[in-house]
Amino acid sequence: MESAAIIDRSILEDITAAILARGHVLLEDVPGTGKTVTARVLAEALGLSFTRIQFTPDLLPSDVTGSNIYNEHEGTFEFSEGPVFTNVVLADEINRAPPKTQAALLEAMEERQVSVDGTTHPLPEPFVVIATQNPVEQEGTFRLPEAQRRPICR
Repeated sequence: MESAAIIDRSILEDITAAILARGHVLLEDVPGTGKTVTARVLAEALGLSFTRIQFTPDLLPSDVTGSNIYNEHEGTFEFSEGPVFTNVVLADEINRAPPKTQAALLEAMEERQVSVDGTTHPLPEPFVVIATQNPVEQEGTFRLPEAQRRPICR
């Protein structure tokens, strides 16, 4: 992984430890420091599926978790998985999403499942969220819940 990107070895070790411990990671740093590349390279090196979700103020919980879509041909609703159904999720600038969307991701992080319209859908194993936030630009952001604010990497 170190040959694919310039990454501080201690950060790689912390992220790897979080994955092994079934935890999640909050990377807090200014833009352009390789947070996204780090997450992608880690997923590739471990042979895991990877999805990047750009958190914005207009992101809805269903944009993260998925939703039930009406199938006209069958006359039924079918669950359409959201981007959280992967092994490694990069929650880019997580503090830019509203609290309701953050709460949807928090259920996935804590329970390793997603609930949509009263039905629970398990997430793949392993499942890890690597969230990022910019410590400098705070305008237009939402405070993260305590459960999401315990960074192991800065």
